[in-house]
Formats: sequence, C-alpha cells, structure tokens
Amino acid sequence: MIQRNIEHKLREALADRPVVLLNGARQTGKSTLAQWLSQKGHPSRYITLDDATMLASARNDPSGFLSGLEGPVILDEVQLAPGLFRAIKLEVDRNRTPGRFLLTGSANVLLLPQLSESLAGRMEIHTLWPFSMGELHNRREHFIETLFSKGTLPQVRRTCSRRELFAKVQTGGFPEVTGNRDAQRRAAWLGSYITTILQRDVRELSNIEHLTAMPRLLSLLALRSMTAVNYSEISRTLGLAQNTLKRYLTLLETAFLIQTLPPWSENLGKRLVKASKIVLTDTGLASYLIGASQEDLAPEHPMTGPLLENFVAMELFKQATWSKTMVRLYHFRTQNGQEVDILMEDAAGHVAGVEVKSAAAVSPNDFRHLRYLAEILGDRFVRGVVLYTGEEAVPFAPKFCALPVTALWDMA
Repeated sequence: MIQRNIEHKLREALADRPVVLLNGARQTGKSTLAQWLSQKGHPSRYITLDDATMLASARNDPSGFLSGLEGPVILDEVQLAPGLFRAIKLEVDRNRTPGRFLLTGSANVLLLPQLSESLAGRMEIHTLWPFSMGELHNRREHFIETLFSKGTLPQVRRTCSRRELFAKVQTGGFPEVTGNRDAQRRAAWLGSYITTILQRDVRELSNIEHLTAMPRLLSLLALRSMTAVNYSEISRTLGLAQNTLKRYLTLLETAFLIQTLPPWSENLGKRLVKASKIVLTDTGLASYLIGASQEDLAPEHPMTGPLLENFVAMELFKQATWSKTMVRLYHFRTQNGQEVDILMEDAAGHVAGVEVKSAAAVSPNDFRHLRYLAEILGDRFVRGVVLYTGEEAVPFAPKFCALPVTALWDMA
C-alpha cells in the first residue's frame, strides 16, 4: 500500500476522539486506509454499507444496528444511512471511549448540516484526496511549513522535464489511474467514474430524478477551472435557473468533484472581488472532461495555465490536511486587477502568496501582484513565490522567490 500522509493525523484523532470521520471522493483509498489502520494498531470490525443487507439494517433500525456492534467499528460509506449519525451520538454519549467509531463517507458532511450537527463536538473530520505527488514519490511534503518558516528557502532544482510534469498534471491522482500507463484505459475509467458519481451518489444526495444538465455543467466547470464563478454566464450557457445552478454546484462539491477557493476578504480598505474560484478536485478528471491529452498541453494551449494552477491548488489543499502549519486557502483579486492565484493564511493571520506560471522563465514583473499584497499586509506577509516550469530556484528579493513547480513535493 502507498503510504498516505494523513495517516498520523488519523491515528492522533482515534487516540482521543470517540468518532472520527474520513471523507473524500469515491475511489481515493478511504476504505483501504481504514482497513490498514485496523490491521496496524487500531483493531476494528469493518462493515461497509455498500453491502445491501447491512445498508437495509442500518436504515431500518439505526439504534438496533449499532447495539449489535461491540468494540471499535469501521463503518464504510456511512452517508448512505443518515439515521446512523443520531444513533451514533446516543451511543457515544453513553460511552465516549476514544476510537470507537471510524466512519468513512463519500459525501462532505460539512455541506450536510443535518448530519454534521448530530455529532458536533464528538466527531473529528478529515478529508482524503487523491494521491499527492509526494505520496506517489513516497515522501511527506513540507512545502507549506517551509513557506511559513523564517529561514531561507532551500535551493531546489526541477526534478522532471516539463513534458513529465504535464504528464503528471494530465494523469491526476486517483489510485486506479496512477497505476495504469495506458491512456485509453485511464480515460475509460474516468468516464465510468463520472457516470457512476452522477447517476448514483449525486442522485442519492439530492433525490432529484432529472440531472441531465450535470455532465455538461461539470465539463463547463473544467473549462473554467481556477476562474471566479460567474453564475449569470453559466446559467445562460446551460439554460439553467440560477437557483438550480447553485444547488447543482453544491451537490458537485458535496460529492468532492469540485472544490471552491474562496476570496480572501479582510477589511483592508480595498475593493475586492467576492466570487469564489472553482477547482476541479483532480486534474486527470479535468483533463478528461475537456479532452486535453498530454500532447495538447503545449505552452500556447489556452488550458495549460489554468490546469497547472488547478494542479498546484489541489496539491496545496492535500498538503494542508497534514501540514503542521495549519492554513486556509484563498484567492486574492481586487476590482482594479491585482490578483494572486493562491493565498494561504495561518492561524496567527500570517499570509503567504503563490503565483503559478506555465512559462519556463520568470521576470520581476511576475511578482508585481505579490509585492502589492506585501505592501498592504506589512509584517503579516511572510513570503511570496512564483511556481514556474523552469529548472532553478531564483531569489528576487528577501521575501520573494521563483521555484520550480516540482518544489511542491521536493522541498524539504
């Protein structure tokens, strides 16, 4: 099994919390990781609600279902039986033994308030994304901690060619895809995956019979990855009412097909753009949806830049789940056009900015928006980096540096 970098966080949670939820998109390895934990120090009975008999029992009588389970239990795909959340609450109120329930789910319960509120204060939630580049290279990334440190950034070099980099972008991180070298077989799997999610999981979440616009919406979002959401424009393009569009977007986020990058909006006396950006949770999936092969991702291709930005954003979302420096991710854009692709803020309010360039060279002009951000933040601004497809780490000022994209997983 490929080591998952979030494992130590799950072990810590199971040591002192009665309920731990590991959620994420289907086929990211949640069940594999949960069973691995069961074999390596947290012995548990494994039950999957993908089993029709188990699901019928859990839905029919949640309390009775749980009463027959002794000791630590792994409940897989728990969102299929929402009634279990209240029953689990009653169980842990009677017995708050740490690690009693390890739940996995393919729906984001934070977007399902009726479920998450049932276990407020009793449940710790972690998200498992598709493989990070570090996990695929058998290492734990420290990019976020290093960026927020006060020391000088290490001198790193690009560790793969530009062509190899975009092969990684085009492949993505789903376990079934990363292990398959045949591009046609990867595409077949991704096509089936999207159909399954939209026909099964989204329908389960929404109880909507007619979701015919959903595949077109997902493809449209892939074409607009890392751009601010324009509800009016998307609504007109698809012929959907805006309230329906917003509901569909929530469903796609709940099923972990998309992720939102919210605007950073602290009152700094500036007029900031308030729309979130859409991030596809896997660039292999995004590439499939827009029909972009590795050969298509040439410097002049209009999707090369957005896909690389999407790739970097998701690598940072993944790393944030295990980083010792706890950060939230945003984007920054003013109505005057100053824009930073990704802004990370730690718990103390310190900020680091990341710009992404698909070019193999960087000039001082590429730091102009990061310098603007530094000016308005003062001492709160820690560092600004431009990730690019060139070979060398190049300092531009004490707090500014250009780094190869591969520094995301190579920088110690």
